[in-house]
Amino acid sequence: MKLGPRDIGPAHPPLVIAEIGINHGGDLQVAKDMVRMARDAGCECIKHQTHIVEDEMTEEAKEIFPPNADKSIWHVMEDCALSRDDEAALKAFTEDAGMIYISTPFSRAAANFLEELGVPGYKIGSGEADNLPLIRHIAAFGKPVIMSTGMQTIDTVRASVDILDGAGIDYALLECTNLYPSPPEIVSLQGVTDLIKAFPNAVVGFSDHSIGPEMALASVALGACILERHYTDTRYRKGPDIINSMDPAELKFLIDRSREIHTALHNPKQRTGPEEDVYRFARASVVADADLPEGHTITAADIWARRPGSGAIAGYDFDKVVGRTLKHPVRRNQQLTWDDFT
Repeated sequence: MKLGPRDIGPAHPPLVIAEIGINHGGDLQVAKDMVRMARDAGCECIKHQTHIVEDEMTEEAKEIFPPNADKSIWHVMEDCALSRDDEAALKAFTEDAGMIYISTPFSRAAANFLEELGVPGYKIGSGEADNLPLIRHIAAFGKPVIMSTGMQTIDTVRASVDILDGAGIDYALLECTNLYPSPPEIVSLQGVTDLIKAFPNAVVGFSDHSIGPEMALASVALGACILERHYTDTRYRKGPDIINSMDPAELKFLIDRSREIHTALHNPKQRTGPEEDVYRFARASVVADADLPEGHTITAADIWARRPGSGAIAGYDFDKVVGRTLKHPVRRNQQLTWDDFT
């Protein structure tokens, strides 16, 4: 798939998405500082969250408290959401920095607003992964979609994937666990391979809510092409997502190490050119294990394989020497050659 100018897939290094989300606490300048630091860390893509609370929730949400917050979900989002003008400014700032800007719309109004802004694609969060009318509405824009699949099974996410397939758009599915933070006991790396097998039309990635980069990096070796993690300028900032957010140093580490893993993942099993010097000394050559006379027929007890590998007969040809007859005497530890035999 393609998101703005960025090609995404197994042939390309993983796209690391820094999710600012609501970590800016509703402060545009803080959000801009986060973007600037992400750019300096080498990040290509910023993800925001677009909350238009009155279209996103009903009054009942004022009585629902997330496990990682001390206020209702309504008031969390009300306090942390950027205004429409501020989000437009953040998008412009991000793109002026040479980065891709996407966001998760949590309502129809938010999706329409992002479309007016001209985002290159959409992120659908795990909470909306089975919100069929919203997915249908977003897919109708005809732009790429990245959808997290936390709290879903392969079977329950099929209806949403059918909508994306039916719209004829490029899309990615991210394995995700929605607990903040997610301990290894409930994180599913197997989910990456399960999604790859179940949905061949999808680019597959990993949205990580664990602490530390290990799970995200491990997912690259399993085929994840997108890595998304919550991101903040400093973990000393207050906010419901800060506990499982990476800072700029960790962001750079994730980008650099994921690219290295991707590079190694595509190298076939073979002896490489740079290994040749090591190969010459590290492998073994077949040698006489005793002084042997002319006309002697070699048994396995007469020979051995010892370093260096500069001899004519490699250790892996040991068995081919057994049963051959010497044309002339040889000394113990003499590297044997095929010309030594009749």
